[in-house]
Amino acid sequence: MMQSNIQLPLDISGLENCLGYSFKNRTLLKTAITHSSYVNEVKTKGETVECNERLEFLGDSVLSIIVSRYLFSEYKDIQEGDLTKIRASVVCEKALAKYSKQIGLGNYLLLGKGEDHNKGRERPSIIADAFEAVLGAFYIDTGFDSEPIARFLMPFVKDEIEYIRNSASFVDYKTTLQQIVQQASGERLEYVLVGERGPDHNKTFMVEARLNSNVIGNGEGASKREAEQMAAKKALEIFK
Repeated sequence: MMQSNIQLPLDISGLENCLGYSFKNRTLLKTAITHSSYVNEVKTKGETVECNERLEFLGDSVLSIIVSRYLFSEYKDIQEGDLTKIRASVVCEKALAKYSKQIGLGNYLLLGKGEDHNKGRERPSIIADAFEAVLGAFYIDTGFDSEPIARFLMPFVKDEIEYIRNSASFVDYKTTLQQIVQQASGERLEYVLVGERGPDHNKTFMVEARLNSNVIGNGEGASKREAEQMAAKKALEIFK
């Protein structure tokens, strides 16, 4: 087998501009945007290309330490449990896919023809993993200096933290509602999934909060938990 020269869909200098960094070793960045479907496709032609999975592994750790350091330094009044909750939301697939879309990362990905045809450039799991891989490549190319990565990353993270701290995913409306309901004996609170819409990778769930079988709140969300929280929030407006 021979080592393949990766043929890029776009000039990666545009991606470097988004990162605010010019790679000394551009092969690292090329590997970071190479999906396994592309590797499998060129393998049938006798070529060898490395996919981005190892860089993704490294980037996941780099992302976690940068976000953890920021939260620890900036939010001295928040306890460990809530810091963990915020970090998990900031580095989850949904958030990473959002960051990826803001820099147009999907446009640069090397995908197999089948994956490309099936809208792989928009698939949250693929672009989120690629985002982590880019961070991993970034980290290696800087000589394991996280500061240039933090300068690129933190504007996204700060915006997401602000959004999370004001969203139902951070405020536990369900617990508050449960505490109110428990003040009266014999009350039965439940959450019922009443519908869902959208494709599998981007569903919206509809939930009703019911007290003794009576609907007291409706909510929608990207997950059942989020929809339940929103239904509880609506119900709390009745009890305030």
